[in-house]
Amino acid sequence: MRLLLTIILPWFQFFTIGRPIAGIICMILQITLIGWILAAIWSVYALSQYNTDKKIVRAMGSGR
Repeated sequence: MRLLLTIILPWFQFFTIGRPIAGIICMILQITLIGWILAAIWSVYALSQYNTDKKIVRAMGSGR
């Protein structure tokens, strides 16, 4: 579901992962058509990093 959100509304995805300043910058970037493509790529990358960070925290927490 979040992957679909990153393609349609890249700026909103940043707000869902707790990065509002990046969301505002992404919204400004998304105003143009070329910027939309770059914003979607950036949003997908940020989502993958968010998921990786969650997995690391989960692994570190269960290892104790």
